[in-house]
Amino acid sequence: MLKLERAAVLGAGTMGARIAAQFANAGIPVLLLDVASEGDRGAAARRGIESALHQRPPAFFTRAEAALVHAGNFEEDLHRLGACQWIVEAVTEDLEIKRALWARADDYRHPRAVLSTNTSGIPIAEISRGFSHPFRRQFLGTHFFNPPRYLHLLEMIPGAETDSAVLDFVCDFGERLLGKGIVRAKDTPNFVANRMGAFYSAAIQRAMIEQDFTIEEADALTGPLLGIPKTAAFRLIDLIGLDVWASVFANVYTGVNDRWRDWFALPPYMQEMIARGRLGDKSGQGFYKREGSELWAIDWKTLEFHPARKARWDSVERVRKLPLGDRIRALLHQPDRPGIFLWAVLQNVFAYAAEMIPAAADRIVEIDRSMRWGFGHQLGPFELWQAIGFEYIARRIGTELPENIRRMLASGAESFYRLRQYFDLPRTAWNALEPRPGILILADLKQERGTLDENAEASLTDLGESVLCLEFHSKMNTLGEPAILLMRRALDLLHGNFSALVIGNQGDNFSAGANLTAILAAAENRDFGWIERFIRNFQNVLLAIKYAPKPVVSAGFGRALGGGCEVLLHSTRVQAFAELYMGLVERNVGLIPAGGGTKELAMRFADPMRGLGFIANATVSSSAAEARELKLLQPADRISMNPERLIEDAKRFALALTPNYQSGEAKIEIVVSGEAGYCRMRDDLQARLQNSAITEHDFTILEKAAYVLSGGRIANTVVTEQHLLDLEREAFLALCGMPLSQQRITSMLQTGKPLRN
Repeated sequence: MLKLERAAVLGAGTMGARIAAQFANAGIPVLLLDVASEGDRGAAARRGIESALHQRPPAFFTRAEAALVHAGNFEEDLHRLGACQWIVEAVTEDLEIKRALWARADDYRHPRAVLSTNTSGIPIAEISRGFSHPFRRQFLGTHFFNPPRYLHLLEMIPGAETDSAVLDFVCDFGERLLGKGIVRAKDTPNFVANRMGAFYSAAIQRAMIEQDFTIEEADALTGPLLGIPKTAAFRLIDLIGLDVWASVFANVYTGVNDRWRDWFALPPYMQEMIARGRLGDKSGQGFYKREGSELWAIDWKTLEFHPARKARWDSVERVRKLPLGDRIRALLHQPDRPGIFLWAVLQNVFAYAAEMIPAAADRIVEIDRSMRWGFGHQLGPFELWQAIGFEYIARRIGTELPENIRRMLASGAESFYRLRQYFDLPRTAWNALEPRPGILILADLKQERGTLDENAEASLTDLGESVLCLEFHSKMNTLGEPAILLMRRALDLLHGNFSALVIGNQGDNFSAGANLTAILAAAENRDFGWIERFIRNFQNVLLAIKYAPKPVVSAGFGRALGGGCEVLLHSTRVQAFAELYMGLVERNVGLIPAGGGTKELAMRFADPMRGLGFIANATVSSSAAEARELKLLQPADRISMNPERLIEDAKRFALALTPNYQSGEAKIEIVVSGEAGYCRMRDDLQARLQNSAITEHDFTILEKAAYVLSGGRIANTVVTEQHLLDLEREAFLALCGMPLSQQRITSMLQTGKPLRN
């Protein structure tokens, strides 16, 4: 197999341009081709690049990655394919268009290049029919989910003649370099994820019609309540496009003849919406539309729009905060509208998923992973079935229970999964989950080994090879007194037999920062002594991490805000997931960074105006690559493309640092800008205030930040780290006592949005 040094993408539409962007994000130069335009022959491809840059969310990590994508056209640049080791075709979902383009590309490809088609459901065998055996050996389907930067799933669909070495190569490259979760799929209609996802949609639509629910009611029950993203059922179709979703349904309806076939017949009201051009976001209206700032929803009976009505049921509100499995089971026990609706959906989803083994996939594992990685479900259908209660669901389905589940029950099995094993439905036996080198699952590790110490906010686990892991696991991984206690305990163990520490977790985010609820309660009770002790303890433990006797590597990912960002700033090194949204956002809650964050900005930037800008703008990186550009990450920090590999990558990084590691000492000579720098920053803030760019309270907050960054308006411009930490803490305490800051904290806790008061 060739070393992959250059890729090509044929088709610069939304999908093709985004696939090209993901190759570029991985550092791979990409040739992006599309139809030739009059005049500027490569204009179509260039428009694709620009669109990928300006899409929201953007397809590139930064503009630097966009420079790796080179535009061309099908008429004059196909000969350049010979220098590419992977050619991805991503033109429109039309069999004949795809076949015609491959016939042309076949004349120019390198004989050992990987050839793949990006399709959501067209049979791979049909696309490659009639091509030479050497072509078909290199050819397979690679179904990226849109947007490729953010959705983890990549389905690999080999043809009957695909060389196993080719398949293994693209699976390995896709996982390690493109950051994907790989599902090997069969060449059946819609493969795995869209087959299961389409049925989820079909079951929801049927239940909605039969039980006379509104679009808003159906979405309220099939979003986060069910462990599904906020897009729920119908908002998701608006994002995808109703015409695209109709083709996904048609693939199954025309390609499969089983008892579920009629479920994929598009309902008449959806056919009429398509006829009227109501295709979703791309046409400005679908199941929802915007009227000014107001969201309107469609009435599926009349196809008229009305202001979206918030759906609410007492039974749902009572259980909303329960764990997912317990929550759904409690609702299924209720004989009210939500309970009846959810059972109508789930009993069929579970039965259909079971009957897709082995029709669409050989294992339950692929179906669960495809729904988690491709559609963002918290749990796949078999995982959700198990979380609700395997035997409970089986008994309730009763006579309609699929035959393979009946055999499973007869075998005595009581779940679909247990530690490192899954139940093999075709064989009616337990089977080992395949090892996945480079992927370390903390939950499995804790189930095997237990924890060394734990409390409500954090736990300590032995990762093996003398590496300790500190894991945050509070709500949003906020940091309170219990987390600080475990951080100290981790440092104590680091002085003993452990050779390195990894700080990381596998939740939704690294850490949303300090526990604002506790800080607000203390501030409202005027308990400033507690706040002072809390902040001092947090500062001290982060300073101890910075100068720890052995390496501390933090595995940053997702949101690392406020105190979470400060943990990363004080670590020896950071192993970041590519999607790292890191920043000091305390201004939004009426405070300044006081866990050493303001101090670190003063140390990292010679110009204090730059540090003030970070605090004033509550700057958050849009990726790990941008965090590096912003100097929140250091040049020596590393980036992982695959979130599942992050903890193991951090462990390997920590071990690599161990042999030559030397701990430092707290800085006793830090050059600050003093009185001159403070005056310059204050003048800038006065100008912003006069221009109404900031409020009076913003000025108060930022003036205190300027005071810390300058070192305290001193004539002597050399200070210690501790001096800056003391200034931080004093400013933080003063702001906590201000009613306007307390109002900002309250607003953030209640609405999740910053208050500008």
